[in-house]
Amino acid sequence: MPAAKNSFFGRICGILSDMKYQNTVTATTLRFVFFEIVGDLLYWPIWWYTRGISRAGLFALAEIKSQARRLGVGVWVKNIFVPMFGQYDIEGRLISFFVRLIQIIIRTVATVLWATIVLLIFGLWVLLPLIAVYFLIYNLSALVP
Repeated sequence: MPAAKNSFFGRICGILSDMKYQNTVTATTLRFVFFEIVGDLLYWPIWWYTRGISRAGLFALAEIKSQARRLGVGVWVKNIFVPMFGQYDIEGRLISFFVRLIQIIIRTVATVLWATIVLLIFGLWVLLPLIAVYFLIYNLSALVP
């Protein structure tokens, strides 16, 4: 244990524990820096891949559902055989069927494209810290001969 006290972190923890009951500006600032900022920096990757990924995934699913609801493919499918504008003759029924069929196809493709874009962004969000660490190590390795 004495070896740990000789380390930089051990000395800082000792100083902070000695300052535990002091309410000076220095003690408050040191506690903030080492427990809040350093603690947040160490906790950030854990949050990113637990709560953060959960929230981002729920947001992505909500966006996909919202876009599908806005495009209303289900309403178009439900009414595919209902004639438009009250035209109950054979021409009106044929025109209504093919117009709705084209609308269903276009809206389904738009929904699939939107879902693909949202899922790609979600995948990028998941990989972003790993990409940042890779490039950080890559660039730092250029400094070491």
